Amino acid sequence: MSSNSFAYNEQSGGGEATELGQEATSTISPSGAFGLFSSDMKKNEDLKQMLESNKDSAKLDAMKRIVGMIAKGKNASELFPAVVKNVASKNIEIKKLVYVYLVRYAEEQQDLALLSISTFQRALKDPNQLIRASALRVLSSIRVPIIVPIMMLAIKEASADLSPYVRKNAAHAIQKLYSLDPEQKEMLIEIIEKLLKDKSTLVAGSVVMAFEEVCPDRIDLIHKNYRKLCNLLVDVEEWGQVVIIHMLTRYARTQFVSPWREGDVLEDNEKDFYDSDEEQKEKADKRKRPYAMDPDHRLLIRNTKPLLQSRNAAVVMAVAQLYWHIAPKSEAGIISKSLVRLLRSSREVQYIVLQNIATMSIQRKGMFEPYLKSFYVRSTDPTMIKILKLEILTNLANEANISTLLREFQTYVKSQDKQFAAATIQTIGRCATSITEVSDTCLNGLVCLLSNRDEIVVAESVVVIKKLLQMQPMQHGEIIKHMAKLLDSITVPVARASILWLIGENCERVPKIAPDVLRKTAKSFTSEDDLVKLQILNLGAKLYLTNSKQTKLLTQYILNLGKYDQNYDIRDRTRFIRQLIVPNEKSGALSKYAKKIFLAQKPAPLLESPFKDRDHFQLGTLSHTLNTKATGYLELSNWPEVAPDPSVRNVEVIELAKEWTPAGKAKKENPDKKFYSESEEEEDSSESSSDSESESGSESGEDGEDEEDDHSGDSAEDSGESGSEPEAGKGRAATRSRARGRGDSKDVDKEKENSKTSESSSGESSSIEEKKKTKQERNPLTKDVSLLDLDDFNLVSTPVALPTPALSPSLIADLEGLNLSATSSVISVSTPVFVPGKTHVLLHRMSGKGLAAHYFFPRQPCIFGDKMVSVQITLNNTTDQKIENIHVGGKKLPMGMQMHVFNPIESLEPAGSITVSMGIDFCDSTQTASFQLCTKDDCFSVNIQPPVGELLLPVAMSEKDFKKEQGMLSGMNETSTMIIAAPQNFASSVILQKIVNVANVGVVPSGQDNIHRFAAKTVHSGSLMLVTVELKEGSTAQLIINTEKTVIGSVLLRELKPVLSQGKSPGEQKGLKSEMDTEHKPSTLLSSVICAPPASLQELHHHPHSHMELWAEDAFHKLRRDHSSY
Repeated sequence: MSSNSFAYNEQSGGGEATELGQEATSTISPSGAFGLFSSDMKKNEDLKQMLESNKDSAKLDAMKRIVGMIAKGKNASELFPAVVKNVASKNIEIKKLVYVYLVRYAEEQQDLALLSISTFQRALKDPNQLIRASALRVLSSIRVPIIVPIMMLAIKEASADLSPYVRKNAAHAIQKLYSLDPEQKEMLIEIIEKLLKDKSTLVAGSVVMAFEEVCPDRIDLIHKNYRKLCNLLVDVEEWGQVVIIHMLTRYARTQFVSPWREGDVLEDNEKDFYDSDEEQKEKADKRKRPYAMDPDHRLLIRNTKPLLQSRNAAVVMAVAQLYWHIAPKSEAGIISKSLVRLLRSSREVQYIVLQNIATMSIQRKGMFEPYLKSFYVRSTDPTMIKILKLEILTNLANEANISTLLREFQTYVKSQDKQFAAATIQTIGRCATSITEVSDTCLNGLVCLLSNRDEIVVAESVVVIKKLLQMQPMQHGEIIKHMAKLLDSITVPVARASILWLIGENCERVPKIAPDVLRKTAKSFTSEDDLVKLQILNLGAKLYLTNSKQTKLLTQYILNLGKYDQNYDIRDRTRFIRQLIVPNEKSGALSKYAKKIFLAQKPAPLLESPFKDRDHFQLGTLSHTLNTKATGYLELSNWPEVAPDPSVRNVEVIELAKEWTPAGKAKKENPDKKFYSESEEEEDSSESSSDSESESGSESGEDGEDEEDDHSGDSAEDSGESGSEPEAGKGRAATRSRARGRGDSKDVDKEKENSKTSESSSGESSSIEEKKKTKQERNPLTKDVSLLDLDDFNLVSTPVALPTPALSPSLIADLEGLNLSATSSVISVSTPVFVPGKTHVLLHRMSGKGLAAHYFFPRQPCIFGDKMVSVQITLNNTTDQKIENIHVGGKKLPMGMQMHVFNPIESLEPAGSITVSMGIDFCDSTQTASFQLCTKDDCFSVNIQPPVGELLLPVAMSEKDFKKEQGMLSGMNETSTMIIAAPQNFASSVILQKIVNVANVGVVPSGQDNIHRFAAKTVHSGSLMLVTVELKEGSTAQLIINTEKTVIGSVLLRELKPVLSQGKSPGEQKGLKSEMDTEHKPSTLLSSVICAPPASLQELHHHPHSHMELWAEDAFHKLRRDHSSY
């Protein structure tokens, strides 16, 4: 057929005929000469043009029409290229329809579908969770084995997604991937195990469904999640509740002992002959021992009880089967009312519910007896519902209500629904057999029905009477005679065969009637049904054996007719009977026993419920409905004799927190020491403190620490909400350990500051000595904290906590300005002003096969060497398996560059993270340090290239020394440029913020408002780097850099120029200014920022810009005030 045959026509009636005409025309005249064919072409072209339009409304309309074509069964594969282009559309509705289209043609057009795989892979990283989920759904619907690895990788990533909706779709995709490639079972089980730990109610139902499809026998995966699933059950979506309840039913039958033992009592007939009375008493005591239900067993029963009120019939049915299979019999009665409530639903729901009630009512009649009238048949009920209600009424019949039910059955027999009337007659027969008091009444009523005009009713009555007479053959000779008379009028084969069988069994009781019946049936033998022919042969054989004088010739005639019958069963039966009853030379020994064989007493038939054998299937399943084992059915196991160990369901939450604090042993003693040391400090400070500045500094330090704790607490809470609980636990444990370490270092620094401040008031000489001691003590303290942080460092975005400076910046500036020693060095490294929290990707998790690495410059002196830049690397294991032996392999370093690597890491647990420190001597250049990051199995080439600002260390110096050094570094060592920006861009706080964010420089006090100075030295050579920003008239400024390292100076100049040129609008500045005036006190925030470790600085950096600018502006005011004081 031509490709033009799938035009879309929205008209009905004549439009369809027109469309057929277009298709026929297209096959005859492809040139498009006919008008109808050309319009068909235009419609297809119109769709393509609409899909290529810039308007979303046109694209949406086109996609709706295309999906309509697919729904009508038309081939729309020609439009595939035009549709695929819109996969990247920003309109969600268009994307949904495009995905529907792609799922439809993915299997038929595998080559075309593979072209869009890259688009779906990009969509898996879309910020919108709906897009990520839809892309995964479509990707998993492409049934192409070649993309199984891509699907597996996508499912792994989606299973760790922050959105529970995406994780839910990952669980759905697991089932699709397993059906496509069952060999992926082991990897899928690992993902299922991970998703089972998810605490989101949106994910629970889907992952349990995946568990049931992929690995239903892995009960060990449920142990740790059993209580969580029980508690989440009420909040899970309805269809998820159904799946979870069925799974937990199977789980309970394997993990708990039977709750049905409580009523067991030793019976007398069970007493062993050789057992003594004492032994028998011990057995009785064991059986009468009270049953104690497992708390987890009770938890499941208690948490599912509210779901009996669910609006979803499937949920109610699932809870009902759970109570039926695992609850004590005394508690199972509560489900009856809920099941009866479901009988007001649609006929399909009624059918399933009534089938399950029919099975239940066989074993436990008392559950549904109070609701007997709810099962009365209505005239509007369909036949299938009527028959099921009859079945239940029969099961519930007893001596008390049988009279009421028989009156009800009399009405049912008169129904126009013949199938229902026949079923009612069978029901009457069952009541007659089960309740002996009414058996005669039922039999008389059935005999009355033999005169009914309806042939089907009469036939069914004959069959039931035949079964009843087998139970009491001696008492009902008259009924047999009456039924023989009906043989002429009854034509239903089953009824005729039943009468013939009944006469044959009782031929000796009716010796006059039986030969006549045989005579009549011999005349019509050739026209009878095969079932009737067999019974005629049986009747002839029985009469030949009992009354051969009258029936010998007649029997031989019948045998001759049967010998040449068309049906081979009848021919075989005829030969068998002839050899058995007619003696001849060839007759065997069986001929002697022919009478015993044919006239043996037959056992009475049992009229049982057709639902009796269904109780071995789990209620509510397809197998129970069909009464046969369906594909995928999971059988309920028998109750264990001894309950398995219940401790496997215990979840140790505390161990998870301890697992991520390796230094916890050393820190456990700190809170006690801290408690007493703080009290002693407060007493000492209250008695001996005389300097108000030291008091304000200590108070501001405490405030800063409190602010930091608040921020860390908030971040921990946020991470707990976005991720899973174990991750939140780890984050909180790490935050507490870091806060503990900072608190201890703060106490030490606080004591030093108080002691040094009190001594500095005595004289200048003592202050200088204390300053030297401070510098000597600062380095070892930094090393100790760094080593601790190597163990406790967990998060990528959190920098290493540096110790709080022993002296406040104002005191440092005063001591530098009053320095009387001629030999003191101008160049002295100071604490970093600001530590940016930016991290760089060292190894992506895709390239590293699950191992991800990021590096960060903490801006602190390297503990491995004075000429090395400190680099901290955070390693993350994003896989579900342990990564072993992580180490640095081969190194490719430029000439002169050196590297101090971290110690090998033995193993990194799944989802684990660890931070290590390295030292790299970049030789004052921005060259790349290349090396290999290796694991036990692989090696990955990685590179670290430092920003020029990280090759510096901040320097503390006075304005006088700065000018002196700047004068010595003029001429060839000076680089400058002009900067043009908005006036508000040249505010003191803005300049400080931008400079320290790019480069690790120290702030130099300045006596001029229009000049800002910064100083640093290179890490390798110790060469000075002096930065000056001089504000000019208007909106211009001059940036000057003086250094011996002209290459680094020019690179730094190029990086600072665009940063200083950028700014914010006046409206933003006005808003920031109003925040500064109303929210914070400058002195408190300044002291808290300057005295706090860089971790708190980084937190301020991530807050709105008003915090950072406010801090910078206050810092400048403080520095100017200190400078003017001396």
